[in-house]
This record gives sequence, C-alpha cells and structure tokens, in this order.
Amino acid sequence: MASKNQVGIPISMSLNDTLSSEGINSSSIPNKTRIIVIAAYAVAIAAMISFIAKFLVMFINVITNLSFYGTFSFHEGTPWATNLGIWVIVVPAIGGLVVGLMALYGSKAIRGHGIPEAMEQVLTNQSKIRPSITYLKPLSSAIAIGTGGPFGAEGPIIATGGALGSTLGQLLKITHSERKILLAAGATAGMTAIFGSPVAAIFLAIELLLFEFTPKSLIAVSLACITGAAGHHFLFSATPVFALEHLIPTASNPAILSYSVIGIVIGFLSIGITKAVYWVEDAFERLPFHWMWWPAIGGLVVGIVGYFAPRTLGVGYENITDLLNNSLPLTVVLSLCLLKFLSWVIALGSGTSGGTLAPLLTIGAAIGLLCGHVLLTIFPTCGVSLPLAALVGMSAMFAGASRAVLTSIVFALETTGQFNAMLPLLGSCVGAYLVSYLFMDTTIMTEKITRRGIHTPDSYQPDQLNQLTVGQAIEQTSTVIEGDNTIEELRNWSTDEGITENYYIVSSSSIFAHHQDREKTIKSLIKRQPAYLRATNSLREAIRKMTQENVDVLPVLDARGSTVIGLLHYKNILSAYDAADTFNDQRETNISIKRSSMRMLVKGKKILIRKRNS
Repeated sequence: MASKNQVGIPISMSLNDTLSSEGINSSSIPNKTRIIVIAAYAVAIAAMISFIAKFLVMFINVITNLSFYGTFSFHEGTPWATNLGIWVIVVPAIGGLVVGLMALYGSKAIRGHGIPEAMEQVLTNQSKIRPSITYLKPLSSAIAIGTGGPFGAEGPIIATGGALGSTLGQLLKITHSERKILLAAGATAGMTAIFGSPVAAIFLAIELLLFEFTPKSLIAVSLACITGAAGHHFLFSATPVFALEHLIPTASNPAILSYSVIGIVIGFLSIGITKAVYWVEDAFERLPFHWMWWPAIGGLVVGIVGYFAPRTLGVGYENITDLLNNSLPLTVVLSLCLLKFLSWVIALGSGTSGGTLAPLLTIGAAIGLLCGHVLLTIFPTCGVSLPLAALVGMSAMFAGASRAVLTSIVFALETTGQFNAMLPLLGSCVGAYLVSYLFMDTTIMTEKITRRGIHTPDSYQPDQLNQLTVGQAIEQTSTVIEGDNTIEELRNWSTDEGITENYYIVSSSSIFAHHQDREKTIKSLIKRQPAYLRATNSLREAIRKMTQENVDVLPVLDARGSTVIGLLHYKNILSAYDAADTFNDQRETNISIKRSSMRMLVKGKKILIRKRNS
C-alpha cells in the first residue's frame, strides 16, 4: 500500500494546477489594464475636487464677509479689520452652533479635522465613507472657518476629496483596495488644489492614507495630484502659496546644526500640543451638555481670544506668509504662538469642523522664529536666518505632530519655492520626528482612532511571506499512498502508524465515516482536481492557494515540477515566519576586531620572518 522508499505525500491523483486550469491568474500578477482604469477614475475625481476646493474657498469668503462686514462678496477677506467690537465674540459661537446642528441632524462624521476619520475608514470599513460627507463637510467647515474658526481649508477639502473618491468607489464595481486608492487620490488632489503641492500630497497619501507603495496606487495618486496642481494653477494662482520676499541663502554647517536643534525643541513641543488637543477633547466629554452644544462653547472661546488678538481668527494663511518674511512684531509673533494655540486647541477639542495643518504651520512658524531670535541673541555668529528659522519651525511642527516627515519637508519646499532650505528642513524635521517617535506612542492623526482599538501602521517593510519560499518551509515526507488503495487499507495503516493529522487530499472524516464502503478506492473519494505548490512559490502564494482551495496542506513539487519533494502545512508557514522574524531581531557581530587584529599581527610576523631569511 505505501512505499517507504518513495519520496512523496499522501494521496495525489493529479498534480495539475487547478487555478491555471480554470483560467484564474494569481493576484500577485498585476493587471496593467486595471491600473489605467483606476488612474482614469482618479484623474476624474481630482478634476471635480479642484472645483469643489475653489467653491469651498469662495464660500468661506462669503461667510466671512457676511459675518464680520455685513456684505455679500466673494472677495478674499479676513476678520481682523472688523468694526464689530465686542460683538466679535458672538460670531464664532453662532458658527459653532450651526455646525453642531448640522452634525446632529446631518452626520456626526463632519466633526473633527478629517484625516483621522479618513484613516479609520481605510483601516476598518473598506474605505467606505458616507456620500453625505461630500457636501456636509465643506459646508460645515466653511461656516466654522468663515465665522472666525482658527482652521485652514486644507483639512476639510482633504476629507471632502476622500469622501468623493470613496463615494465613486462605492458606485463602481471595484475592489476594496481600489476604493482605497480612489479615496487617497481624492484627498491628496484636494490638498494639492489648495496648496499647489503635488509631490508633498503624494507623500501624504503614502504616509497617512494608503500605508503602501505599489505601482497601482502610486500611478493613480500621482496623476490625481498632477490634475489637482493644474486645478490650483487654473483656479487659484501659479505662484507659491507662501511666497517669500527674498531668496533664502544656503545654510552653513553651524546654521544647519542650529536648525536641527530647533527641530528637536519643536519635537517636544509637538508632543505637548498633541496631548493638549486630546486633553481638551476629554474635558468636553465630561461636560453635562449634549455634544451638539460643544462647538458653540468652543466658538465662544475663539471669539474671546479673537477680541484681544484678531489675527488668531480665520484661516490665517497670511499669518504664515508674514512669519516667513519676518514682517511681524515680536508681540504679534508671541500672540500667534500662544493665543492661536489656545484658540485652536479648544475649538478643535470641542468637535467643530476644521483642519489642523494651517494652525500647526502657524504655531510652528512662530515658535521657529522665536527660537531663531534666541539663538541669534546667544550665538550671534551661528548664521541663523530668521525666515528660514520660521520655515524650519513650520515644517518641524507638522513632522513632529503627524510623523509625516517626508510630507513635511517637501511641503515646505513646494509652498515656498525655497529649495536652498533642503538640508535645514531635513535636519529639523528628522529631529522632530525622532523625538516624537521616541516619546509619544501615537500622533495627532492617530490618537483618536487608537483609542478605539484601531492599529495604525507606522512602518513600511517588505512582506516576510513574500520573501520566504515554500522550499524553505516544507515538511519532508517519505510515504506515498496510492489512489488505488482501498479505504479499509488506509484506515488500518493510519491506525497502525498512529496518524492523527489530517494530511490527506481527502479529509480524514470522509475516510473514517461509517457509511463509507470499505472496499472503495481512495481515488473515488476525491471530488476535485488536487492543487499543488512549487518549491519556488512564496509563502504568500501558498497562503492564497490554501485559502482558495480550503485546505490545510498542499503537496510541493520541485522547481521542474516533476517530483514530489514534500508537503506544506499551514503550521510550517507559521513556523517559518516566526523563525524569520526572530532571526531579523537577533543581534550579532559579523566582524571581530580582535580576530582581525590577530590576523594582521600573524601576517606581519610572517612578512618579517621572510625578509629576515632573505
């Protein structure tokens, strides 16, 4: 019945690949036509979100002019020059009340700054966002910002773009992975339409939304960002958003060190800011009021702060430009550093609708500028440029709070056009990122969803299962059972050998079922064409095949496909993965200085002896 000298596995009637015979290709082989289709969808979404971004900015202007000046105008205006006097306190509170009502009767998902909510849908809900967010989020954000909320337009438009991409992805017959790509494409196209920063937006998708780097996602998101950049140039302006009056000079080595120190300092401050945001959120949770009223309470605080420091009201992109040009008095810089933070953190913690990027950039630029003044006072010859110190602070704050370090660096370069700032930005952002990573478990983007038990990927490493092959994990066997053996023979053999594992192409429950005719052959129980693996297949492919075939074990052929060399059980895959993971974490010394020194001494001694003998 069983030959002990033959290499093989239990019961193999045929070793044809069942998936290939059915015309099914492995999903590891990319569908290049599909890549073009998804990219086309992404471009269409980007074109639509560009016009939505323009509408959002115009609507913010209308609300601002109506709220603070009593005029209906699309002209860009700020709340700073209003003549409302003490009544300016009431305007943000009214805006907060409207947002609370929209959240109550529309969708609670409009609360917050958008990116954590988009991340949550990507990680837990197959990238499905309610279609109503596509119009409720920009409307609520425009009301919150237009009535003086200390937010930027980028967070809401990122959330709106993501919702638009998700909605289209739910209307089309596409995979969950493709829907995620469309969500990221819409979100990043929205960011690009506002700031004109396509490369930074691509990095934002990779670091905060996609959690992957594949040709399908990269091509689609890149084309969406290019389309968003074209929309920015066509609908807004072709000049940098934060234009500097003078070219930043190339930094000296002492200056680069100084900027790196600023980055480290801001890294610690970014931790404090992140903790403060969620401390305020927790404080609002303890209030004895319905959450609908919280945005109004936050708006009241915004109004009070805005009465004493008008520059804290509204979007404040002009603040960032003025800080980068070092054109503000130190008292105003200090107020933007402290009072803008106070206004923003309470408003955001109240659950109103708004973004985090513009406030973080403003606060970071103000802190960087103040640090630059301190360094120049203590070390006059350190070579620090105040505009560059502000730029470094702006970027480092975003890097520390979000840990989107590449996004932060490239964003600063694209929005200012100051490419001489590359090295200072690299040093400061990596410094802030290092501090944030070492001393804070979460970020301003992930704290909320982490509290809900959702793990957010924070590293992008090669998949171990794609690196390991079946040949490295197989279990050798030396017993083959022929298909012509009877059920009775197999029962007796398995009992004698004490076999308890279900290592058969047919299940052991079928073999030992009472109703089976003992004289029937094993091959009569096989209802389908058995599948197999090759030794060169990856363990990821093995898992896919086992899942599709609904089996725990598969036969393995050699590289030529002519000889059965063993079998692969799912336990072998787990063991191989664990062994590889343990091996990667092992610390070892591959070069011994002591051994190398001894070899050099011996070699030198031999050379001296040869010279002496000659």
